[in-house]
Amino acid sequence: MQIENFKIFADLVETKSFSKSAKLNGITQSAVSQQARALERDFKSLLVDRSQKQFQLTLEGQRLYDAAKDILHTYEKLISELQEMKKVISGTIRLSTIYSIGLHELPPFIKKFLHDFPAVNVRVEYRRSNLVYEDILHNAVDFGLVAFPVKQRQIEVLPFREDHLVVIAHPNHPIAKRNEVEVKDLAGQKFIGFDPDIPTRKAVDQIFRAHKLEIEPVMEFDNIETVKRAVEIDHGIAIVPQATVVQEAKQGTLAVLPFKGRAFTRPLAILHRKGRVLTPAMKKFIEILGLDLPEIRGT
Repeated sequence: MQIENFKIFADLVETKSFSKSAKLNGITQSAVSQQARALERDFKSLLVDRSQKQFQLTLEGQRLYDAAKDILHTYEKLISELQEMKKVISGTIRLSTIYSIGLHELPPFIKKFLHDFPAVNVRVEYRRSNLVYEDILHNAVDFGLVAFPVKQRQIEVLPFREDHLVVIAHPNHPIAKRNEVEVKDLAGQKFIGFDPDIPTRKAVDQIFRAHKLEIEPVMEFDNIETVKRAVEIDHGIAIVPQATVVQEAKQGTLAVLPFKGRAFTRPLAILHRKGRVLTPAMKKFIEILGLDLPEIRGT
């Protein structure tokens, strides 16, 4: 029996999906099923209750999962410690990030990290916010990056930085003649928003509710780049993170207007699965991001 058997089984339990476990481990769904049955033969116990419609462990399966997690944690810790003893900074770091952070906040950090540690590969997945949390819970990635983080029992949330929300408009739009705007100035404007389930959209909706404005978007999109393109062709105005429109402001393709009298901020955070062992490469990446390692528990 190899350590991979325990990892496949643990992934199966945590994703409750043979297909997702197969994807995480680069094997077929049939191979995952065969691995589960092989474990049942080895331990002479039924591990998965196949009489249930939804995935469910037997008591023996739960005990094996608990033991498998302990074994995997010890193994990962050993590998990390051996790498540290050899002063090896290598391997792969997997990131899951929402579009706005991945495209506009993350690149300078990745550039510096790859310059300092060329033996490390960095893989970035661009995902919707809810899927970033899912990736972390299923151990599909090492770190997640989200806006307006939500606390979850199995996830460590590390505050990263804060961005300001600003109004953007076509340079010839009447509102673009101002140096700054108040929320009430947006009444009656054609508004372009993010999809309703995106955290930044929820924050914008809350701003409107607090100022008793009823604004119905004329368009809704799931990523920042499409929102900007729609504003650039003068289909409406939008509220977006300031860091995402730096280039457009310099090039003059968008007018960027701060709010008058107060700032609306967008907190960003790094997500990490609690109890996950950090490799030397992962620790260095956290340092590059400017975060404090002692804040991470379970390392």
